[in-house]
Amino acid sequence: MTRLCNAELAGLAPHISVPSYDRRALTPGIAHFGVGGFHRAHQAMYLDRLMEAGQAHDWGIVGIGVMPGDKRMQEALASQDHLYTLVVKHPDGALEPRVIGSIIDYRFAPDDPEAVIETLSDPSIRIVSLTVTEGGYNVHPVTGEFDLDAAEVVYDLCNPERPRTSFGLIVAAIERRRERGIPPFTVMSCDNIPGNGEVARRMFTAFAYARDRALGQYVEAEVPFPSSMVDRITPMTTPGDIEELSERFGLEDAWPVICEPFTQWVLEDHFASDRPAFDEVGVQLVEDVEPYELMKLRLLNAGHQALCYVGYLAGYRYAHEVCQDPLFIDFLLGYMAEEGSPTLPPVPGVDLYQYRHTLIERFANPEVRDTLSRLCAESSDRIPKWLLPVIRHQLEHGGELKRSAAVVASWARYAEGVDEQGQPIVIVDRWKDRLTELAGSQREHPTAFIENRELFGDLADSPRFVVAYVEALKLLQDKGARATLEALAS
Repeated sequence: MTRLCNAELAGLAPHISVPSYDRRALTPGIAHFGVGGFHRAHQAMYLDRLMEAGQAHDWGIVGIGVMPGDKRMQEALASQDHLYTLVVKHPDGALEPRVIGSIIDYRFAPDDPEAVIETLSDPSIRIVSLTVTEGGYNVHPVTGEFDLDAAEVVYDLCNPERPRTSFGLIVAAIERRRERGIPPFTVMSCDNIPGNGEVARRMFTAFAYARDRALGQYVEAEVPFPSSMVDRITPMTTPGDIEELSERFGLEDAWPVICEPFTQWVLEDHFASDRPAFDEVGVQLVEDVEPYELMKLRLLNAGHQALCYVGYLAGYRYAHEVCQDPLFIDFLLGYMAEEGSPTLPPVPGVDLYQYRHTLIERFANPEVRDTLSRLCAESSDRIPKWLLPVIRHQLEHGGELKRSAAVVASWARYAEGVDEQGQPIVIVDRWKDRLTELAGSQREHPTAFIENRELFGDLADSPRFVVAYVEALKLLQDKGARATLEALAS
């Protein structure tokens, strides 16, 4: 058994691809907040490709952890020289392992926020990128503005020298760079949020204004926030994945990453200074990301929501199981074709019919083993951003919405906390208590769940949506998921 580290790279099994570049010569250029599975399967992988091609050796990634759970990632990466294994799982069962070397350091902000601010203030850091999840931008669910009353934000505004949030750390570094005459870095959001660059711009600028008006004006005028669309299915790493890597390849990796073969990154070419040559390793650099972004959010991401609740209620536990069932495939394709796609602007170079069917093939990959529980998690951050815009568009334009309403109803039924086999459901959501309380009353009061205006706004005032929602919810409660999908199909 070989433990992953720099000294052992040359002796790894021949089927494991390893960096041929000299990692000792890498210098930092990017600081990344939120080093999880997706970042390591996506942005860090693209940088590794560039480095392997002899480029971008001054664009090494420094990971930044802010959340308490990030300590484990810091320890895992530090124990193996910040290397990790990316395992691409093909539908035929073939595994394609590659050791990724583009991450060169990792800082855990709660241990030393000053060290993080100083790292971000270094002139070598020209991009600060983010995968902090849909809920990491502190957007108020009703107003859509920056939530200045959030406890951690209040703390950061009162304690600017020891910030706890990405907002406090990044804005403090921008301020320090300005004071030292160092140009600002680019803030690059890579999260699944409509207009992620614009959202990041509004949120960070609002925080900066709350700190100091002149600082807010500087951020607003000088800091670029490019938008991006990122796509690669990356399930959570399981103990079985770690064991499989060990047994099949003789490699001990504390935290490998599993992903599908498909990958896509569409990026707005808007940076403060130079950038890596992303376009030379498959990244699409465009002037307008929005069409690609909406396509992905409303078909892939909302498509995941369309399959996960009904699938879980029916007894499935993995996405590939759902997408090998013709009834569920028809429901998913029906949503994408009749409800999601009509809300999209033209997407240059994309055949939407082919894209939709490719999604089904990707979801059905049995080797990825993406869990429905992962897809069902944090729904209060996902449904309002991915699916509710589809419903609002269809209401405004008189379009079909019965499947979208059924997806919302399936979330409400899932939130009751028991599946159709009587097994308890573990709800993972920051609004868990409120959601389960509302779901618990909906058999007597069918619209209780959607009357939560912090999540649904005024949708409960739309008779057309309410009728479709209540009808689907009652079917789910009385007949179950399969019968509901059969009724929708007929």
